[in-house]
Amino acid sequence: MYKKILVPLENGWADATILQHARDLAQLTGASITLLHVADGFAARNYEQLELVESEEIKKDRAYLHKIAMDLKTSGFSVETMLAKGDPASQIIRVAQEKQIDCIAMATHGHRFFADVLFGTTATKVRHRVDIPVLFVKAKKAS
Repeated sequence: MYKKILVPLENGWADATILQHARDLAQLTGASITLLHVADGFAARNYEQLELVESEEIKKDRAYLHKIAMDLKTSGFSVETMLAKGDPASQIIRVAQEKQIDCIAMATHGHRFFADVLFGTTATKVRHRVDIPVLFVKAKKAS
């Protein structure tokens, strides 16, 4: 069924929800997991053009991906990590195509009304621009 699952992470509270679902799906199908974080701050979006050094935020994002990957590998999963820079939706789509991903598993936050209407969401942009299954799970804050 699925051989490669892409899991975009935010380095935030919503990640725990999607990681559990991605683990379960990968375990059921034997798929490998690609963890992706897209840094989208000013430094990340202008990293190459301005020849910037890696910011502390990007270093923390890289360490976060490494920690999650090690936890998954310890549990027997095949995992790779990627840290991209720029627009999250565009980078998720790019990585899915380049890595020949079979399924994207993403957390959603629910609606933010006017911001969603004006700008759209990363999830909406991704689902409209890929031809592979996308699993959306509404994130829940830990109680």
